[in-house]
Amino acid sequence: QVQLVESGGGSVQPGGSLRLSCAGSGFSDSKYYCIGWFRQAPGKKREGLAAIYTGTGSTYYADSVKGRFTISQDKDKNMLYLQMTSLKPQDSDMYYCAADLGICVMGMGTVGGMFGWWGQGTQVDVSS
Repeated sequence: QVQLVESGGGSVQPGGSLRLSCAGSGFSDSKYYCIGWFRQAPGKKREGLAAIYTGTGSTYYADSVKGRFTISQDKDKNMLYLQMTSLKPQDSDMYYCAADLGICVMGMGTVGGMFGWWGQGTQVDVSS
């Protein structure tokens, strides 16, 4: 059973940076996963921000964060990261780490597809 735990959220001023971390466990060494970052505020549609396919290391980004956010992984530590720069107030949201078996899928300029495993989320607030 895959388990994901996010950390690193907090408050930051506009233009600032923040790095989110996701600690994963339960992954199989013989399988490949799409692991990604999403955000969602109450009453709003979930947005897929960035993802990485563990089979090749290929990365995928939503148009809204391309050039500002960077996804990376540390396979030895089973860690996933999201480095966020040039943060804007509209980036304020609850951020989630998610994973599923297989390739990553992009749709409508965001990370799409069905993800079966989710973390509990970490809150990011961008304000002055």
